[in-house]
Amino acid sequence: MTTSHQPTTDGRRGLSRRHLLLGGAAAGIGAVGAVGIDAAIRAGEEQPAEGAKTSGSEWGLEPFYGVHQAGIATPPPALTTFLAFDLLPTTDRGAIERMLRILTDDAAKLTQARSALADSEPELAEVAAHLTVTFGFGPELVRRVNANRLPAWLSPLPAFSKDALNNATSHGDLLLQVGSDDPLSLSHCIRMLSKDARTFATLRWSQSGFRNAKGSQPQGTTMRNLFGQVDGTVNPAPGSEDFAGVVWSGGEPEWMAGGTSLVLRRIAMNLDTWDMVDRVGRESAVGRTLSNGAPLTGSEEQDETDFQATNTLGFPVIATESHIRRARSENTSERIFRRGYNYDDGPTTGADGNAGLLFASYQADPVAQFVPLQQRLDDLDMLNEWISHVGSAVFAIPAGCAEGGFVGEQLFQ
Repeated sequence: MTTSHQPTTDGRRGLSRRHLLLGGAAAGIGAVGAVGIDAAIRAGEEQPAEGAKTSGSEWGLEPFYGVHQAGIATPPPALTTFLAFDLLPTTDRGAIERMLRILTDDAAKLTQARSALADSEPELAEVAAHLTVTFGFGPELVRRVNANRLPAWLSPLPAFSKDALNNATSHGDLLLQVGSDDPLSLSHCIRMLSKDARTFATLRWSQSGFRNAKGSQPQGTTMRNLFGQVDGTVNPAPGSEDFAGVVWSGGEPEWMAGGTSLVLRRIAMNLDTWDMVDRVGRESAVGRTLSNGAPLTGSEEQDETDFQATNTLGFPVIATESHIRRARSENTSERIFRRGYNYDDGPTTGADGNAGLLFASYQADPVAQFVPLQQRLDDLDMLNEWISHVGSAVFAIPAGCAEGGFVGEQLFQ
């Protein structure tokens, strides 16, 4: 197999776009300046060599282009980092478009195990490990492009009584959700995209989360959070009609058709006080067994919950203030698609650890779907004794794009 950075049979090195850019003046001007040169020579770029990596699970490549952005219906990666940026005051509509074109181009390359445009360590891009990059827009970005196209739901969530939000882990103008099964791939992608964005925006916050390592459990196993709970049992199945109805926007506003919304909540979990509760108490608080996540009225994780069941004393088997009872609504339109990622900053001397859950909720309309659910949990939920919501952000996730386009282009049309 011959690649752009391997010697050819006659001993010369192949001439690629990256070599032209990094070997010439473009090496000193970075991705922003180089993108014009890149476009000029794109048409003459050589086709991938026979045997080169193409999209497919055997290479751990997730398609970047498509009707929807990757990273939502895609199987969850072992590692995910959410990056939120604040736009610079000088970043206007034209600059936002340039930024999105650059980020799209580099994200598309990196997810296909190809180096970014101004990548000085291209070898670090050769393993993607199911790398995905998902773009999200905060209200300020949409306003600067076209204030008349701001979705009615794109604003901070209403204040909940149990919230203890930290502004340093909340809100933002641009979101990049980067997921991978490999920490090196993830780190390199974050570095490349952050370099792209720095001309236009400053990093507001970065939050990283994890699940079990890929391959350590059968595919489709529901994750466990740091309380040991099976977390995420009742969820629409990606690819199903039900999933499409819950997650994808029908086009209100029109540029959001095929997109969705993301509510990201940072939930601190007090592991030390949770440790003081016996197993019966923990299971009662959740309404499910810790061993396999079955409802207390069943034996298997996917068993339907019986909220009417009572014990020999006549009390409900599943307490009315348990987490699963409060999370469930009779209104089927108040559903979400959720993904959780644990975070753990490690133990500290003389203080409780800083650990919890990054709760990512995707839905067509967060006001109609997420807010009623969270309001019920805020009003009454036994788990509130051990958790606290300390970060919150809402982003519009635009639809995907075709090759040659850029993520979010519908907003500019």
